[in-house]
Amino acid sequence: MLLGNTLIANVTTSYLWFALTFWAYLETRSVLATAIIGGSYMLLIAVFGTMFGALVDRHKKLNVMLASSAITLVAFVIAGLMYWQISVATLIDWQRPAFWAFVGIILLGAVVESMRNIALSTTVTLLVPADGRDKANGLVGTVQGVAFMVTSIFSGLSIGLLGMGGTMVIAIALTALSLGHLLTVRIPEAAPHRVDGVRPPTFDIKTAVRTIRSVPGLSALILFASFNNLIGGVYMALMDPYGLTLFSVEAWGVVLGVTSVGFIIGGGLVARFGLGSAPLRTLMLVNAIGAMVGIVFAIRELWWLYAAGILVYMCVIPAAEAAEQTIMQRVVPFAVQGRVFGFAQSVEVAASPISAFMIAPIAQFGLIPYMQSEAGQERFGWLVGDGEARGIALVFISAGVVLLAAALLALVSRPYRRLAAAYAAAAPQEQARPPG
Repeated sequence: MLLGNTLIANVTTSYLWFALTFWAYLETRSVLATAIIGGSYMLLIAVFGTMFGALVDRHKKLNVMLASSAITLVAFVIAGLMYWQISVATLIDWQRPAFWAFVGIILLGAVVESMRNIALSTTVTLLVPADGRDKANGLVGTVQGVAFMVTSIFSGLSIGLLGMGGTMVIAIALTALSLGHLLTVRIPEAAPHRVDGVRPPTFDIKTAVRTIRSVPGLSALILFASFNNLIGGVYMALMDPYGLTLFSVEAWGVVLGVTSVGFIIGGGLVARFGLGSAPLRTLMLVNAIGAMVGIVFAIRELWWLYAAGILVYMCVIPAAEAAEQTIMQRVVPFAVQGRVFGFAQSVEVAASPISAFMIAPIAQFGLIPYMQSEAGQERFGWLVGDGEARGIALVFISAGVVLLAAALLALVSRPYRRLAAAYAAAAPQEQARPPG
């Protein structure tokens, strides 16, 4: 039931978020505007991740999920009222406050919903035996893949056929449905231990850092994931603009939906076969595969090459995420897992907006015009060919090369060997169930 509810919640948030990105780009035709939207989302998750983790540790996981869904519903309702009260001409001007207020309220609802993901990671530790957690994490990835597939298809179609107003109505209805269903779910969990008279800090960074430093190599894993997200910010900023040069918005939504079958394939394989005895090695290898995809999937302006590359890339994402989750669920004590997951999320996600904010203006005002010039074609045409968005392709290739080098170096590093040994030696984390 919990996974089913997570599916509804993920569908809702992703559906509206994808639709907002499509709508913003089509109305403004600004790569910079979409990069700011995506980067702001990641930045706020980074800022609030540690606080969300502390809340997860201090409260029952179900209560955290309920609060998250309720706040998301209120935010989406307010955004819907804004859309229906403000003229479209005012709302679509991305240089005016109304546009950013509208985007910001939807952003708030989406960011708070991310608190559920931290709670869900700790719930896997709570409900699933240690030897099955890698497969459970793969199943979570499969559910997220289904959500991504559904929302990718319907977000583009929704904006193309219904507009932003109709999309808001559907998002609000689905959010309310998710919250109503969650009220019927029960999780057998004991209340977190509290010391009388002691108020836990809202941002408990100290405990998270102390726990991470106590596990050999874990800090290096988080830094690697942060670097990976730094490269991921490049794709976040430029993937939709590049795709919308190859497809109409309706077709692009369908392409994202079809290629997101890769999430289901990758998550399904992990759920069926697990990650093997060395999930850390699996993590590095799938990152290397993802990097190689980034090098080739836009090397020519061919729609089928881009779509095939996205499909393969999405196949490896669930394995990478499940590997990181499985490692941390084993080596981090259950009582502080929320804070560690939240802190790791803050550090890792913070990298994406940095690269998104940096690369968008560079691409829009520098590389894209340069690659459309005779000088750019003469210098790099042999590598990326010709076409409308060869500057974006050049960015993708450069990012892939950097990520591939980092993944291969990590495989032979000392922190890799230390964390692998710590994982093998760690006793599985458990929490006592409440009586009855």
